[in-house]
Amino acid sequence: MNFNGNGLDKATQLKLYQRMLKPRLIEERMLLLLRQGKISKWFSGIGQEAISIGVTSALTEDEYILPMHRNLGVFTTRNIPLHRLFSQWQGKADGFTKGRDRSFHFGSQEFKIVGMISHLGPQLGVATGIALADLIQKKNKVTAVFTGEGGTSEGDFHEALNLASVWNLPVLFCIENNGYGLSTPTLEQYRCKDLADKGIGYGMESHILDGNNVIEVFCKIDALCKSIRKNPRPVLIEFKTFRMRGHEEASGTKYVPQEVLDAWEKKDPLINFENHLLDEKILNPDVIETLKNNIYSEIDQHLKKAFNGKAIQSDAVTELNDVFRDFDYKEIKSNSEKANIRLVDAVSEGLKQSMQKHENLVIMGQDIAAYGGVFKVTEGFLEEFGSDRVRNTPICESVIISAAMGLSIRGFKSVVEMQFADFVSSGFNPIVNYLAKSHYRWGANADVVIRMPCGAGVGAGPFHSQTNEAWFTKTPGLKVVYPAFPYDAKGLLATAINDPNPVLFFEHKALYRSMYQDVPTAYYTLPLGQAALLRQGTDVTVVTYGMGVHWALETLDNNPDIKADLIDLRSLQPMDTEAIYRSVKKTGKLIILQEDSLFGGVASDISALVMEHCFQYLDAPVKRVASLETPIPFAKNLENTYLPKTRFEAELLTLLEY
Repeated sequence: MNFNGNGLDKATQLKLYQRMLKPRLIEERMLLLLRQGKISKWFSGIGQEAISIGVTSALTEDEYILPMHRNLGVFTTRNIPLHRLFSQWQGKADGFTKGRDRSFHFGSQEFKIVGMISHLGPQLGVATGIALADLIQKKNKVTAVFTGEGGTSEGDFHEALNLASVWNLPVLFCIENNGYGLSTPTLEQYRCKDLADKGIGYGMESHILDGNNVIEVFCKIDALCKSIRKNPRPVLIEFKTFRMRGHEEASGTKYVPQEVLDAWEKKDPLINFENHLLDEKILNPDVIETLKNNIYSEIDQHLKKAFNGKAIQSDAVTELNDVFRDFDYKEIKSNSEKANIRLVDAVSEGLKQSMQKHENLVIMGQDIAAYGGVFKVTEGFLEEFGSDRVRNTPICESVIISAAMGLSIRGFKSVVEMQFADFVSSGFNPIVNYLAKSHYRWGANADVVIRMPCGAGVGAGPFHSQTNEAWFTKTPGLKVVYPAFPYDAKGLLATAINDPNPVLFFEHKALYRSMYQDVPTAYYTLPLGQAALLRQGTDVTVVTYGMGVHWALETLDNNPDIKADLIDLRSLQPMDTEAIYRSVKKTGKLIILQEDSLFGGVASDISALVMEHCFQYLDAPVKRVASLETPIPFAKNLENTYLPKTRFEAELLTLLEY
């Protein structure tokens, strides 16, 4: 291995050696503790230390880095106290996740580190969001993000590279090509000669480095970072290296030919660099022994502190309270001036006034800038707020949602428009696995609103008509809002944007231009989790939301003898269950109407809750009415059969006769 000093002074070379030595010695101790059953799992980075140390040493301490589970050197180079790392691996209270996640699945704002999740891909998008925040603020910083050669097969990798290239984001994409994705060799993962070639297709500068040569890594990354800070752009780096141990210790390395292991063992980044420093008289055996003893002493001291640290105290109240970040809702009342506007206008007004209120609010989505969005919600926004804050995106839902998370990490708010709610399936992973879990796992809020134009009744067929709220009400950590009227849409959207937690905001397309209401012209807020009682009566309780509200109103208007409590939920998570219970205890009968298909929908949970909490008050079985258990058809007569509008009246009358 050729270590030409590249002009590095002796002190820098010695520092790089010390930084490489520390994670190696920690790993050796962790492998011993693993065999003793004192930690539960270990993902070894032995043989890859030069990459973590070289990259992290080239970044400034206030630049974010997004490592993976083999990048212990990132954490030690950022000087995270070892006892906190040890506590994290043992699930102790002094760790970073309160025992809720393991390994390196955590982040720390203090140390500007954002750890991975097991799904790998989203962290690449999160890095683009962090870099976007720096670019908007003209911070002249670099964000570095790691992935393995296996992760380059994921769609998120390609979406992130494309987005970073289109937006000229200062991201350093670091691929650790270590030969195997668990047991799958590279020849079964990709066909191009080098992964760095993938950057060419995205118009991106790319380089191949010897990932076992810390001098080469540090000097090249240091030069690139200095250049990127002056000329923001993404750069792709492929580090050629090897994983000397199993994917994790239990998997072993039997699938690796012995001659391959032997060849890479000779390229050990630490031993080779140590020999170089000995040859250059920068090191001597006594210095090495002193350095090792000091690190061993630090490890022992911090292990003792971690072993003696507090175990996690578990109670349901604490766990539930940590799912969401605290939100101090502030009511802002509307002025007396009103205008009769459509639901689509109310959404647009609420969004525009929130953009005026929050200078750190960025909106992103397909065709939302000059075109104004397919429903024209953001028409004129580009002229008022500029292209930094109103951003057209490529067709890449997953990375945009991940980028919104990155913006949140840097203190921004964001609104992401799904062109149609159906398309959110392409971004499902970062919503349910990243946005929803971040606060619970390591205290990071996901200050993101995802707008969801949804619903049938417009002859749009199976891929533009779904009302898929139940996909998200099932996932702890997400809030779900679904207004039925312009007044509610404007006030609830303002609150959703103020809320630091992730919110799915459903807007029914068929109501956009058909539903008018007098709406205050000024900015105002409405609380989440508070239902609206639209009609009052003692015969029956009708619970619904979205388009179902209007079907129920029409049915009740057609049957004036029915005296019903009509509850518009408005918010599905949190849900105003007390309003439902209060009404059921009064009427004794409950019918729940939803546009979604029946099985697994919101109506099922409401029915179960009422059975558990109000059974003794019921005079009849709870009735659910919903769309057919089919995909949504296109032809109008088929769509009418699919939707529950006409069936609702018959079911309501049957329930009243029970």
